[in-house]
Amino acid sequence: MEHPSTPTPGRLRTTPSWLLTQTAAHAGRLVTAALSPHHARGYHYRLLATLAETGPASQADLGRHSGIDRSDIVATLNDLADRHLVRRQPDPTDRRRNIVHITPTGRRELSNLQHALDTAQDTLLAPLNPADRRELVRLLDLLLTHHTQPEG
Repeated sequence: MEHPSTPTPGRLRTTPSWLLTQTAAHAGRLVTAALSPHHARGYHYRLLATLAETGPASQADLGRHSGIDRSDIVATLNDLADRHLVRRQPDPTDRRRNIVHITPTGRRELSNLQHALDTAQDTLLAPLNPADRRELVRLLDLLLTHHTQPEG
C-alpha cells in the first residue's frame, strides 16, 4: 500500500485493476485482523461456511465447493479437527475416503467468525451507503463470474 503522504498518479486512480488490487490487499488485512483473535484464517471460515451450507462432504468435494486447493484442504481440516470444529468419519460407501461434518462447536465458531467478518466488511465498506454496497457486490460478482466460467 502506498504511503499516505505520497499522492497516487492519476492514471492509477482510474485503472480498475490497480484499484481492485489495492482494495483487495486492504480487505485481506482487515479480514486477517478480524479472524486473528479467533485463531482462524480465511480458509477456516471458508471450510466451515461450506460445510454449514452444503452439509457433510468428502475432502475433494469441500475443495471444489470452497475453492480451496486440495493441498491446503488437509492442513486446514487438521486444524479444524484439532479444535473439534469438524469431525471426519469413514464414508460408508467407500472406506478409503472420509466424510467431513461440522460439529455443534464448529457451528458456534462459524457464527463468531461470521460476526467478525461482518465487522470487517462494515469497516471496508464504510464510505458506501447500503445501495452502493449492494451495487458493488453485484458488479464484483458479475466480473468474477465472467472470468471464472469455463470457456465454451
